[in-house]
Amino acid sequence: MKAHRDTALSPVIAASTFAALGSEQRLLVLNTLVRAGADGLTIGELGERTGITGSTLTHHLKILTQADLVTQERKGRSIICAAPRFEVVEALSRYLLSECCADADTCHKDHDHG
Repeated sequence: MKAHRDTALSPVIAASTFAALGSEQRLLVLNTLVRAGADGLTIGELGERTGITGSTLTHHLKILTQADLVTQERKGRSIICAAPRFEVVEALSRYLLSECCADADTCHKDHDHG
């Protein structure tokens, strides 16, 4: 088996990070934050855009934050803003594609082995 893995993520870290996305609601939260850009959203805005509010949203943000997919800014006991960690999301994509076509004679036309 050829080894082409050029990512900083170990299989253990990648698996636990992907596990954090194993919920439709958490995936929706992350996708909403990615769409919002680097400035992120206030918790109120995030709740409005996703339809997830209160303790449920707090629970999902905690899991995404523990997986290092989201950052949170706190003021006192309140979370006032959440933003995606684009470098971690990109690292997950690189992890998935790092061995693309490694055992194939031809590669997918959109993937460059560069």
